[in-house]
This record gives sequence, C-alpha cells and structure tokens, in this order.
Amino acid sequence: MNPLVEFCVSNLANGAQNAFEVLENDPNIDVLEYGCLSYCTRCSESLYALVDGEMVEAETPEELTKKIYKHIEENPLF
Repeated sequence: MNPLVEFCVSNLANGAQNAFEVLENDPNIDVLEYGCLSYCTRCSESLYALVDGEMVEAETPEELTKKIYKHIEENPLF
C-alpha cells in the first residue's frame, strides 16, 4: 500500500503543479487530483496537499515536495 497524496486542481493552478509532477513520477506514491478538496481558504493562501488525509502546506512547490516526503517518512502506513 502506497501513501496517498491528494491535490486540488485550483491549488495546482496556483503553483503546486511542479510538486504534483514530481510526486506523480514516484512509483511509491499514489497521487490524485480533485476538482475541489473543500479547503478554499487555505487553497487561496498557500500551496497544499493532503497526505493520507493530513494537510501539508508550503510556500513553494519545492518546499511542498520536501514537506510531503518528510511527512511520509515520519508517518509510515504500518
């Protein structure tokens, strides 16, 4: 079972696209894109993704990617 990372399409358009692409190319992570994840206030303020249901936020796509990998490392699925 791989970690699941979920992105909002609006947040991708706001700058998270590069993080999405990096993670999508990792065979050990499942990445999904949704029309909306219902975090509109946060979506307009920062880049974010849900990692196994928990929010990870950052200011840049590179920082978001690093924080997602760190979150996955610190919170193994089993």
